[in-house]
Amino acid sequence: MSTGNGADSAPGHISTPTTAVPAGKNSMFSSLKIRNYRLFATGQMVSNTGTWMQRIAQDWLVLSLTGSASAVGITIALQFLPMLMFGLYGGVLADRLPKRPLLLATQSAMGLTGIALAALTLAGHVQVWHVYLAAFALGLVTVVDNPARQTFVPEMVGKDQVANAVSLNSANFQSARLVGPAIAGVLITAVGSGWAFLLNGLSFAAPIAGLLMMRTAELHPVEPRPRAKGQLREGLHYVAGRPELVWPIVLVGFIGTFGFNFPIWLSAFVSDVFHGDAGTYGLFNTLIAAGSLAGALLAARRGHSRLRLLVAAAVLFAVLLLVTAFAPGFWLFAALLVPIGVFGLTVNVTANSSVQMATDPEMRGRVMALFMMVFTGGTPLGAPLLGWITDTYGARIGMAAGGAISLVASVAIAVVLARVGNLRLHVSRHGVSFVPAVRSGELVKAA
Repeated sequence: MSTGNGADSAPGHISTPTTAVPAGKNSMFSSLKIRNYRLFATGQMVSNTGTWMQRIAQDWLVLSLTGSASAVGITIALQFLPMLMFGLYGGVLADRLPKRPLLLATQSAMGLTGIALAALTLAGHVQVWHVYLAAFALGLVTVVDNPARQTFVPEMVGKDQVANAVSLNSANFQSARLVGPAIAGVLITAVGSGWAFLLNGLSFAAPIAGLLMMRTAELHPVEPRPRAKGQLREGLHYVAGRPELVWPIVLVGFIGTFGFNFPIWLSAFVSDVFHGDAGTYGLFNTLIAAGSLAGALLAARRGHSRLRLLVAAAVLFAVLLLVTAFAPGFWLFAALLVPIGVFGLTVNVTANSSVQMATDPEMRGRVMALFMMVFTGGTPLGAPLLGWITDTYGARIGMAAGGAISLVASVAIAVVLARVGNLRLHVSRHGVSFVPAVRSGELVKAA
Protein backbone atom coordinates (compact mmCIF):
# COMPACT_ATOMS: atom_id res chain seq x y z
CA MET A 1 0.00 0.00 0.00
CA SER A 2 1.42 3.39 -0.94
CA THR A 3 1.76 6.41 1.27
CA GLY A 4 -0.39 9.47 0.90
CA ASN A 5 2.10 11.12 -1.45
CA GLY A 6 2.21 8.11 -3.72
CA ALA A 7 5.63 6.83 -2.67
CA ASP A 8 6.17 3.39 -1.19
CA SER A 9 8.35 3.28 1.90
CA ALA A 10 11.09 0.70 2.03
CA PRO A 11 11.31 -1.06 5.37
CA GLY A 12 13.99 0.42 7.57
CA HIS A 13 14.20 3.71 5.70
CA ILE A 14 12.74 7.08 6.46
CA SER A 15 10.97 8.65 3.52
CA THR A 16 10.05 12.14 4.63
CA PRO A 17 6.98 13.53 2.91
CA THR A 18 7.53 17.00 1.55
CA THR A 19 4.14 18.62 1.46
CA ALA A 20 4.33 21.40 -1.10
CA VAL A 21 1.69 23.72 -2.40
CA PRO A 22 1.77 23.69 -6.20
CA ALA A 23 3.27 26.59 -8.10
CA GLY A 24 1.09 29.64 -7.96
CA LYS A 25 -0.66 28.51 -4.79
CA ASN A 26 2.13 28.87 -2.25
CA SER A 27 0.78 31.85 -0.37
CA MET A 28 0.33 32.16 3.35
CA PHE A 29 -3.49 32.29 3.19
CA SER A 30 -4.20 30.29 0.03
CA SER A 31 -6.67 27.92 1.72
CA LEU A 32 -8.92 30.85 2.65
CA LYS A 33 -9.79 31.28 -1.04
CA ILE A 34 -12.02 28.22 -0.58
CA ARG A 35 -15.50 29.23 0.66
CA ASN A 36 -16.21 26.15 2.75
CA TYR A 37 -12.89 26.48 4.52
CA ARG A 38 -13.51 30.18 5.18
CA LEU A 39 -16.78 29.29 6.89
CA PHE A 40 -15.05 26.59 8.91
CA ALA A 41 -12.16 28.87 9.90
CA THR A 42 -14.48 31.71 10.92
CA GLY A 43 -16.57 29.45 13.14
CA GLN A 44 -13.47 27.91 14.69
CA MET A 45 -12.02 31.34 15.45
CA VAL A 46 -15.07 32.20 17.55
CA SER A 47 -15.29 28.87 19.36
CA ASN A 48 -11.52 28.67 19.87
CA THR A 49 -11.63 32.05 21.62
CA GLY A 50 -14.32 30.66 23.92
CA THR A 51 -12.31 27.50 24.47
CA TRP A 52 -9.27 29.46 25.63
CA MET A 53 -11.45 31.55 27.91
CA GLN A 54 -12.75 28.37 29.50
CA ARG A 55 -9.28 26.84 29.83
CA ILE A 56 -7.95 29.84 31.73
CA ALA A 57 -11.09 30.14 33.86
CA GLN A 58 -11.10 26.41 34.58
CA ASP A 59 -7.46 26.31 35.69
CA TRP A 60 -7.84 29.41 37.84
CA LEU A 61 -11.10 28.15 39.38
CA VAL A 62 -9.49 24.84 40.37
CA LEU A 63 -6.46 26.65 41.80
CA SER A 64 -8.80 28.98 43.74
CA LEU A 65 -10.86 26.10 45.12
CA THR A 66 -7.91 23.90 46.10
CA GLY A 67 -4.72 25.97 46.14
CA SER A 68 -2.96 23.02 44.52
CA ALA A 69 -1.02 22.71 41.25
CA SER A 70 -1.64 18.96 41.50
CA ALA A 71 -5.39 19.59 41.34
CA VAL A 72 -4.85 21.59 38.15
CA GLY A 73 -2.86 18.62 36.83
CA ILE A 74 -5.69 16.24 37.73
CA THR A 75 -8.18 18.44 35.85
CA ILE A 76 -5.98 18.41 32.75
CA ALA A 77 -5.47 14.66 33.09
CA LEU A 78 -9.22 14.01 33.28
CA GLN A 79 -9.83 16.13 30.19
CA PHE A 80 -7.33 14.11 28.17
CA LEU A 81 -7.85 10.68 29.78
CA PRO A 82 -10.69 9.73 27.38
CA MET A 83 -8.35 10.33 24.45
CA LEU A 84 -5.85 7.91 25.95
CA MET A 85 -8.55 5.31 26.67
CA PHE A 86 -10.78 5.59 23.61
CA GLY A 87 -8.88 7.70 21.07
CA LEU A 88 -8.46 4.95 18.50
CA TYR A 89 -12.18 4.17 18.58
CA GLY A 90 -12.86 7.82 17.80
CA GLY A 91 -10.70 7.42 14.70
CA VAL A 92 -12.66 4.35 13.64
CA LEU A 93 -15.89 6.37 13.91
CA ALA A 94 -14.34 9.23 11.94
CA ASP A 95 -13.51 6.82 9.12
CA ARG A 96 -16.97 5.22 9.21
CA LEU A 97 -19.22 8.30 9.42
CA PRO A 98 -19.68 11.42 7.25
CA LYS A 99 -17.57 14.16 8.81
CA ARG A 100 -19.91 17.16 8.56
CA PRO A 101 -22.91 15.64 10.42
CA LEU A 102 -20.52 14.14 12.95
CA LEU A 103 -18.99 17.56 13.65
CA LEU A 104 -22.44 19.12 14.04
CA ALA A 105 -23.12 16.63 16.83
CA THR A 106 -19.76 17.00 18.61
CA GLN A 107 -19.69 20.80 18.47
CA SER A 108 -23.20 20.95 19.93
CA ALA A 109 -22.22 18.64 22.77
CA MET A 110 -19.13 20.71 23.58
CA GLY A 111 -21.24 23.85 23.76
CA LEU A 112 -23.64 22.20 26.21
CA THR A 113 -20.72 21.18 28.44
CA GLY A 114 -19.64 24.81 28.79
CA ILE A 115 -23.18 25.99 29.53
CA ALA A 116 -23.63 23.33 32.23
CA LEU A 117 -20.42 24.38 34.01
CA ALA A 118 -21.47 28.03 33.72
CA ALA A 119 -24.80 27.30 35.38
CA LEU A 120 -23.12 25.62 38.36
CA THR A 121 -20.56 28.39 38.76
CA LEU A 122 -22.93 31.32 38.38
CA ALA A 123 -25.35 29.71 40.85
CA GLY A 124 -22.54 29.53 43.42
CA HIS A 125 -22.74 25.75 43.78
CA VAL A 126 -19.59 24.72 41.91
CA GLN A 127 -17.21 22.31 43.60
CA VAL A 128 -13.96 20.94 42.34
CA TRP A 129 -15.51 17.58 41.45
CA HIS A 130 -17.94 19.40 39.16
CA VAL A 131 -14.98 20.81 37.24
CA TYR A 132 -13.40 17.36 37.11
CA LEU A 133 -16.64 15.89 35.73
CA ALA A 134 -17.02 18.65 33.12
CA ALA A 135 -13.40 18.19 32.01
CA PHE A 136 -13.92 14.43 31.62
CA ALA A 137 -17.18 14.92 29.67
CA LEU A 138 -15.47 17.39 27.34
CA GLY A 139 -12.69 14.87 26.85
CA LEU A 140 -15.19 12.18 25.84
CA VAL A 141 -16.63 14.40 23.11
CA THR A 142 -13.14 15.37 21.95
CA VAL A 143 -12.35 11.70 21.31
CA VAL A 144 -14.60 11.88 18.26
CA ASP A 145 -14.37 15.60 17.49
CA ASN A 146 -10.59 15.70 17.11
CA PRO A 147 -10.13 13.08 14.36
CA ALA A 148 -13.32 14.26 12.64
CA ARG A 149 -12.02 17.86 12.47
CA GLN A 150 -8.54 16.77 11.41
CA THR A 151 -9.81 14.58 8.59
CA PHE A 152 -12.47 17.05 7.47
CA VAL A 153 -9.74 19.51 6.42
CA PRO A 154 -8.72 17.59 3.25
CA GLU A 155 -12.41 17.23 2.37
CA MET A 156 -12.80 21.01 2.42
CA VAL A 157 -9.58 22.09 0.69
CA GLY A 158 -8.41 19.13 -1.38
CA LYS A 159 -5.03 17.40 -1.23
CA ASP A 160 -2.96 20.30 -2.62
CA GLN A 161 -3.85 22.67 0.22
CA VAL A 162 -3.73 20.32 3.21
CA ALA A 163 -0.39 21.58 4.60
CA ASN A 164 -1.47 25.21 4.29
CA ALA A 165 -4.87 24.55 5.87
CA VAL A 166 -3.34 22.61 8.79
CA SER A 167 -0.99 25.53 9.47
CA LEU A 168 -3.82 28.05 9.23
CA ASN A 169 -5.91 25.94 11.63
CA SER A 170 -3.08 26.26 14.13
CA ALA A 171 -2.76 29.99 13.42
CA ASN A 172 -6.52 30.26 14.00
CA PHE A 173 -6.24 28.44 17.31
CA GLN A 174 -3.29 30.53 18.45
CA SER A 175 -4.93 33.81 17.38
CA ALA A 176 -7.82 32.88 19.64
CA ARG A 177 -5.26 32.08 22.32
CA LEU A 178 -4.11 35.70 22.13
CA VAL A 179 -7.62 37.01 22.72
CA GLY A 180 -9.21 34.35 24.94
CA PRO A 181 -6.84 34.51 27.94
CA ALA A 182 -6.95 38.30 27.95
CA ILE A 183 -10.76 38.32 27.99
CA ALA A 184 -10.80 35.55 30.60
CA GLY A 185 -8.41 37.47 32.84
CA VAL A 186 -10.67 40.53 32.73
CA LEU A 187 -13.85 38.50 33.28
CA ILE A 188 -12.44 36.47 36.18
CA THR A 189 -11.19 39.60 37.91
CA ALA A 190 -14.38 41.60 37.29
CA VAL A 191 -17.29 39.13 37.51
CA GLY A 192 -15.91 35.62 38.07
CA SER A 193 -15.22 32.45 36.07
CA GLY A 194 -18.84 31.59 35.38
CA TRP A 195 -19.25 34.19 32.62
CA ALA A 196 -16.22 32.83 30.80
CA PHE A 197 -17.80 29.36 30.84
CA LEU A 198 -21.10 30.77 29.57
CA LEU A 199 -19.51 32.67 26.69
CA ASN A 200 -17.58 29.55 25.72
CA GLY A 201 -20.77 27.51 25.57
CA LEU A 202 -22.51 30.11 23.41
CA SER A 203 -19.48 30.45 21.11
CA PHE A 204 -20.15 27.02 19.58
CA ALA A 205 -23.10 28.52 17.71
CA ALA A 206 -20.55 29.95 15.24
CA PRO A 207 -18.97 26.67 14.00
CA ILE A 208 -22.40 25.02 13.92
CA ALA A 209 -23.68 27.85 11.68
CA GLY A 210 -20.58 27.56 9.48
CA LEU A 211 -21.08 23.81 9.00
CA LEU A 212 -24.75 24.33 8.11
CA MET A 213 -23.90 27.02 5.52
CA MET A 214 -21.34 24.93 3.64
CA ARG A 215 -21.92 23.94 0.01
CA THR A 216 -21.74 20.17 0.16
CA ALA A 217 -21.26 19.93 -3.64
CA GLU A 218 -17.88 21.69 -3.23
CA LEU A 219 -16.54 19.20 -0.67
CA HIS A 220 -14.12 16.38 -1.53
CA PRO A 221 -15.69 13.63 0.57
CA VAL A 222 -13.91 10.37 1.29
CA GLU A 223 -16.16 7.35 1.01
CA PRO A 224 -16.94 6.22 4.58
CA ARG A 225 -15.52 2.84 5.47
CA PRO A 226 -18.21 0.20 6.06
CA ARG A 227 -18.38 -1.37 9.50
CA ALA A 228 -16.09 -4.40 9.68
CA LYS A 229 -14.09 -6.38 12.20
CA GLY A 230 -10.46 -5.53 12.84
CA GLN A 231 -10.53 -1.90 11.68
CA LEU A 232 -8.75 -0.64 14.78
CA ARG A 233 -6.06 -3.31 14.44
CA GLU A 234 -5.76 -2.52 10.74
CA GLY A 235 -4.97 1.11 11.58
CA LEU A 236 -2.24 0.14 14.06
CA HIS A 237 -0.63 -2.25 11.57
CA TYR A 238 -0.77 0.45 8.92
CA VAL A 239 1.20 2.88 11.09
CA ALA A 240 3.64 0.25 12.39
CA GLY A 241 4.85 -0.51 8.88
CA ARG A 242 5.68 3.11 8.04
CA PRO A 243 8.65 4.78 9.77
CA GLU A 244 7.61 8.16 8.32
CA LEU A 245 4.49 7.86 10.49
CA VAL A 246 5.93 6.11 13.54
CA TRP A 247 8.70 8.54 14.49
CA PRO A 248 6.76 11.82 14.28
CA ILE A 249 4.04 10.21 16.40
CA VAL A 250 6.56 8.94 18.97
CA LEU A 251 8.24 12.33 19.18
CA VAL A 252 5.04 14.32 19.68
CA GLY A 253 4.01 11.74 22.26
CA PHE A 254 6.98 12.64 24.46
CA ILE A 255 6.63 16.37 23.84
CA GLY A 256 2.87 16.30 24.50
CA THR A 257 3.19 14.21 27.65
CA PHE A 258 6.06 16.03 29.33
CA GLY A 259 6.58 19.34 27.52
CA PHE A 260 3.10 20.82 27.15
CA ASN A 261 2.09 21.15 30.81
CA PHE A 262 1.86 24.94 30.81
CA PRO A 263 -1.32 25.21 32.91
CA ILE A 264 0.55 23.53 35.77
CA TRP A 265 3.78 25.46 35.43
CA LEU A 266 2.37 28.89 34.64
CA SER A 267 -0.21 28.81 37.43
CA ALA A 268 2.55 27.78 39.87
CA PHE A 269 4.91 30.52 38.65
CA VAL A 270 2.12 33.10 38.99
CA SER A 271 1.08 32.09 42.51
CA ASP A 272 4.37 30.92 44.08
CA VAL A 273 7.22 32.68 42.24
CA PHE A 274 5.88 36.01 40.97
CA HIS A 275 2.86 36.33 43.32
CA GLY A 276 0.54 37.54 40.56
CA ASP A 277 -3.16 37.15 39.85
CA ALA A 278 -5.46 35.93 37.08
CA GLY A 279 -4.36 38.83 34.89
CA THR A 280 -0.72 37.70 35.13
CA TYR A 281 -1.75 34.15 34.26
CA GLY A 282 -3.62 35.46 31.24
CA LEU A 283 -0.57 37.51 30.18
CA PHE A 284 1.71 34.46 30.27
CA ASN A 285 -0.71 32.44 28.14
CA THR A 286 -1.03 35.34 25.72
CA LEU A 287 2.74 35.53 25.26
CA ILE A 288 2.94 31.81 24.48
CA ALA A 289 0.07 32.30 22.05
CA ALA A 290 1.88 35.17 20.30
CA GLY A 291 4.85 32.91 19.67
CA SER A 292 2.61 30.05 18.60
CA LEU A 293 0.78 32.29 16.14
CA ALA A 294 4.10 33.38 14.61
CA GLY A 295 5.14 29.73 14.33
CA ALA A 296 1.87 28.78 12.65
CA LEU A 297 2.10 31.59 10.09
CA LEU A 298 5.70 30.65 9.28
CA ALA A 299 4.57 27.05 8.77
CA ALA A 300 1.76 28.20 6.48
CA ARG A 301 4.29 30.20 4.46
CA ARG A 302 6.69 27.25 4.14
CA GLY A 303 4.01 24.97 2.71
CA HIS A 304 6.04 21.81 3.42
CA SER A 305 6.95 19.51 6.31
CA ARG A 306 10.28 17.77 6.91
CA LEU A 307 11.47 15.49 9.69
CA ARG A 308 14.66 17.53 10.02
CA LEU A 309 12.61 20.60 10.91
CA LEU A 310 10.46 18.58 13.32
CA VAL A 311 13.44 17.22 15.29
CA ALA A 312 15.28 20.55 15.37
CA ALA A 313 12.18 22.37 16.64
CA ALA A 314 11.66 19.71 19.34
CA VAL A 315 15.26 20.07 20.59
CA LEU A 316 15.05 23.88 20.68
CA PHE A 317 11.67 23.75 22.42
CA ALA A 318 13.09 21.49 25.15
CA VAL A 319 16.19 23.65 25.63
CA LEU A 320 14.02 26.75 25.98
CA LEU A 321 11.93 25.06 28.67
CA LEU A 322 15.09 24.39 30.67
CA VAL A 323 16.40 27.94 30.25
CA THR A 324 13.04 29.54 31.06
CA ALA A 325 12.61 27.43 34.19
CA PHE A 326 15.57 29.21 35.79
CA ALA A 327 14.98 32.71 34.38
CA PRO A 328 15.78 35.02 37.32
CA GLY A 329 13.30 37.81 36.65
CA PHE A 330 9.65 38.29 35.71
CA TRP A 331 10.18 40.02 32.35
CA LEU A 332 12.90 37.62 31.17
CA PHE A 333 10.65 34.70 32.03
CA ALA A 334 7.78 36.35 30.17
CA ALA A 335 9.92 37.14 27.10
CA LEU A 336 11.15 33.55 26.81
CA LEU A 337 7.57 32.29 26.60
CA VAL A 338 7.34 33.74 23.06
CA PRO A 339 10.03 31.52 21.43
CA ILE A 340 8.70 28.58 23.44
CA GLY A 341 5.41 29.17 21.64
CA VAL A 342 7.13 29.40 18.25
CA PHE A 343 9.00 26.10 18.52
CA GLY A 344 6.24 24.22 20.34
CA LEU A 345 3.79 25.09 17.58
CA THR A 346 6.35 24.19 14.90
CA VAL A 347 6.63 20.70 16.41
CA ASN A 348 2.84 20.28 16.39
CA VAL A 349 2.16 21.61 12.88
CA THR A 350 5.12 19.90 11.22
CA ALA A 351 4.26 16.51 12.71
CA ASN A 352 0.55 16.93 11.94
CA SER A 353 0.94 17.85 8.27
CA SER A 354 3.69 15.24 7.72
CA VAL A 355 1.49 12.49 9.10
CA GLN A 356 -1.62 13.64 7.19
CA MET A 357 0.16 13.77 3.84
CA ALA A 358 1.85 10.41 4.34
CA THR A 359 -1.47 8.67 5.05
CA ASP A 360 -3.94 7.19 2.59
CA PRO A 361 -7.34 8.96 2.76
CA GLU A 362 -9.29 5.88 3.82
CA MET A 363 -6.95 5.40 6.82
CA ARG A 364 -6.64 9.05 7.83
CA GLY A 365 -9.23 9.00 10.61
CA ARG A 366 -7.55 6.16 12.46
CA VAL A 367 -4.03 7.48 11.91
CA MET A 368 -4.92 11.00 13.06
CA ALA A 369 -6.77 9.56 16.05
CA LEU A 370 -3.58 7.72 17.00
CA PHE A 371 -1.60 10.93 16.48
CA MET A 372 -3.95 12.92 18.75
CA MET A 373 -4.19 10.07 21.25
CA VAL A 374 -0.42 10.03 21.63
CA PHE A 375 -0.02 13.82 21.56
CA THR A 376 -2.78 14.67 24.04
CA GLY A 377 -3.54 11.28 25.56
CA GLY A 378 -0.21 11.18 27.35
CA THR A 379 -1.31 14.16 29.42
CA PRO A 380 -3.10 11.97 32.02
CA LEU A 381 0.30 10.41 32.67
CA GLY A 382 2.47 13.50 32.49
CA ALA A 383 0.23 16.11 34.12
CA PRO A 384 -0.22 14.45 37.56
CA LEU A 385 3.48 13.53 37.69
CA LEU A 386 4.69 17.01 36.80
CA GLY A 387 2.00 18.54 39.03
CA TRP A 388 3.37 16.51 41.94
CA ILE A 389 6.96 17.52 41.12
CA THR A 390 5.87 21.16 40.91
CA ASP A 391 4.02 21.03 44.24
CA THR A 392 6.86 19.18 45.98
CA TYR A 393 9.96 20.85 44.56
CA GLY A 394 8.66 24.13 43.18
CA ALA A 395 7.67 25.62 39.83
CA ARG A 396 11.22 25.89 38.50
CA ILE A 397 12.09 22.24 39.09
CA GLY A 398 8.73 21.14 37.68
CA MET A 399 9.24 23.03 34.42
CA ALA A 400 12.89 21.95 34.18
CA ALA A 401 11.86 18.30 34.59
CA GLY A 402 9.50 18.57 31.63
CA GLY A 403 12.21 20.22 29.54
CA ALA A 404 14.83 17.63 30.46
CA ILE A 405 12.63 14.66 29.54
CA SER A 406 11.62 16.34 26.27
CA LEU A 407 15.27 17.04 25.41
CA VAL A 408 16.42 13.49 26.06
CA ALA A 409 13.56 12.11 23.93
CA SER A 410 14.22 14.56 21.07
CA VAL A 411 17.95 13.80 20.92
CA ALA A 412 17.34 10.04 21.16
CA ILE A 413 14.83 10.12 18.29
CA ALA A 414 17.20 12.26 16.21
CA VAL A 415 19.88 9.59 16.65
CA VAL A 416 17.42 6.81 15.74
CA LEU A 417 16.29 8.68 12.62
CA ALA A 418 19.90 9.23 11.59
CA ARG A 419 20.72 5.53 11.93
CA VAL A 420 17.56 4.31 10.22
CA GLY A 421 18.01 6.82 7.40
CA ASN A 422 21.74 6.01 7.07
CA LEU A 423 22.75 9.57 7.99
CA ARG A 424 25.63 11.16 9.88
CA LEU A 425 25.98 14.45 11.74
CA HIS A 426 27.64 17.16 9.66
CA VAL A 427 28.91 20.44 11.11
CA SER A 428 29.77 23.32 8.78
CA ARG A 429 29.77 27.11 8.73
CA HIS A 430 26.14 26.89 7.61
CA GLY A 431 25.11 25.03 10.74
CA VAL A 432 24.53 21.47 11.99
CA SER A 433 22.70 18.97 9.79
CA PHE A 434 22.34 15.29 8.93
CA VAL A 435 23.79 14.14 5.59
CA PRO A 436 23.93 10.70 3.91
CA ALA A 437 26.60 8.50 5.46
CA VAL A 438 27.36 6.99 2.04
CA ARG A 439 26.81 8.32 -1.43
CA SER A 440 26.44 5.09 -3.35
CA GLY A 441 23.58 2.69 -3.56
CA GLU A 442 19.98 3.48 -2.81
CA LEU A 443 19.51 6.38 -0.43
CA VAL A 444 16.20 7.63 0.77
CA LYS A 445 15.91 11.36 1.17
CA ALA A 446 15.50 11.97 4.88
CA ALA A 447 15.60 15.71 5.18
